[in-house]
Amino acid sequence: MAKMSRRRLLRTAGAVTAVMGLQAAAEEFAEAETEDRKRPPNILLVLVDDMGYSDIGCFGSEITTPNLDALAADGLRFTQFYNTARCWPSRAALLTGYYAQQVRRDIIPGVPSGAGGTRPDWARLMPEMLRKLGYRCYHSGKWHLDGMPLKNGFDHSYSLNDHDRHFGPKEHTRDDVSLPAVKPGEAYYSSTAIADHAIGCLHEHNADHTFTPFFSYVAFTAPHFPVQAPLEDIEKFRGVYDRGWDVLRQERWQRMQSLHAGGSELSAIERELGPPYPFPDAIKSLGPNEVNRPLEWSSLTESQRKFQASKMEVHAAMVHRMDAELGRILECIKSMGPDELEHTIVVFLSDNGASAEMMVRGDGNDPAATPGQPGSFLSIGPGWSSMCNTPLRRHKTWVHEGGISTPLILRWPKGIAAKGQIRITPAHIIDIVPTLLEAAAGRKVKPARLLGKNAPPPPGRSLSNLFDADAPTFNRTLWWQHEGNRALRQGNFKIVAAGESSPWELYDVSADRSETKNIALSDPDRAKRMADHWLALREQHVIHGTMDLKKRPARSKEDDWADG
Repeated sequence: MAKMSRRRLLRTAGAVTAVMGLQAAAEEFAEAETEDRKRPPNILLVLVDDMGYSDIGCFGSEITTPNLDALAADGLRFTQFYNTARCWPSRAALLTGYYAQQVRRDIIPGVPSGAGGTRPDWARLMPEMLRKLGYRCYHSGKWHLDGMPLKNGFDHSYSLNDHDRHFGPKEHTRDDVSLPAVKPGEAYYSSTAIADHAIGCLHEHNADHTFTPFFSYVAFTAPHFPVQAPLEDIEKFRGVYDRGWDVLRQERWQRMQSLHAGGSELSAIERELGPPYPFPDAIKSLGPNEVNRPLEWSSLTESQRKFQASKMEVHAAMVHRMDAELGRILECIKSMGPDELEHTIVVFLSDNGASAEMMVRGDGNDPAATPGQPGSFLSIGPGWSSMCNTPLRRHKTWVHEGGISTPLILRWPKGIAAKGQIRITPAHIIDIVPTLLEAAAGRKVKPARLLGKNAPPPPGRSLSNLFDADAPTFNRTLWWQHEGNRALRQGNFKIVAAGESSPWELYDVSADRSETKNIALSDPDRAKRMADHWLALREQHVIHGTMDLKKRPARSKEDDWADG
């Protein structure tokens, strides 16, 4: 072989070195990628209370929610996501992965169940399952489940058990130990206090458990009544609602069209439909400016319009403040490491649609108090609830779309290939447990293996196959029952009835999401088949909810609305 020149030798050696360096870098990158994929993700699960379908900016609202909008732009928006129509059944379904009747957290006739129901031993909560996968778990905010947080898998908890006061709560606990009541005038607001605790847990986690994944369950009480918010937040919305729910509902609907979030039609406001529970004395005590029907805005007196607009200003401020506090939590996670937020699954949802309930609890309502401040106890009522649930029908407690459909936002840069996309596949709150367990384990898991002995197969399914950019849609069978209201969705069709004695209505929700065209009379065979299926599923849920009971005791009368 001819003798190689020194220059060529050096060039060749340099090339070999470069190739070796690139190969080493590639191997290091591949190893890092493998480790990246093996690393269990952190989980931030954010639940809000009584927030309507169109109450955030990325779903058409005029309320400013920049943090939620940013999460949606970098993740997924689910526009056909469902809950149970009420707070305590939704929380049970969210954290167990079962329908609430299966775990006795909604009514089973003849059995202690509903708001005071106790779960079967096999119905463990998500933190208990995640701890088996190596997670530390933190709870901040509303609880509204049976048992206590630390006895159900959480390592730390701040539980705001006073649902009647956003300022100065009288009942709250830290790590299952009662805290003193917050004195009037002390600096306290529910959303800020909940975020403060969540951030404190994250700081401790970062200092003491660096290599352990965390599950942070943040359950804001906002915007549940009474509508109360800091004055500086209310001021941001002064005058925004002076034109009333009729005009602003139309404007939300127009924005929703450009956001592809609203379906094909705007439902009509049901003018004669008031709150789900009558409290005439409470309405009377609120004075002549209160109305308990979604009347035409133009029919209200000037003083009534001013009073009604002031209530919605507070509701908007509550949603805006919740978004700001969520932003603080996200910034805290970001500060924990250069890519900690990228390794965190953020899930955002509401426990039910906006509420038409109108009642006075707690310390009562002081007519002289400024709306939204301590001493006032006001609810948005059916007029504003109709706007908050745009374009859907009805409200919390009903199982028409306005009561059971709310936004779901999922962001996980390391696990969701799609970015800023919409998912129209029907999904349900029972799907959150299998979705998060699969992400935590890094593989498909059977949640029953993480539950107690004799647990029936969970009804939910993982949503992970919707994370890809070209994700397929799939059909679902989903079931509802609450306060006698009933519904079943199979594929594109849904039957629904308001009350035990009401006839079934039938809708093609693929073309009529807002339930404006009842086709039960034109397709009676389908309605009958679906009604039979609804009944069969109810019987199955009752079996699951009572199979651990030797005897079914008679259920005592219970005011299930009282803590909604």
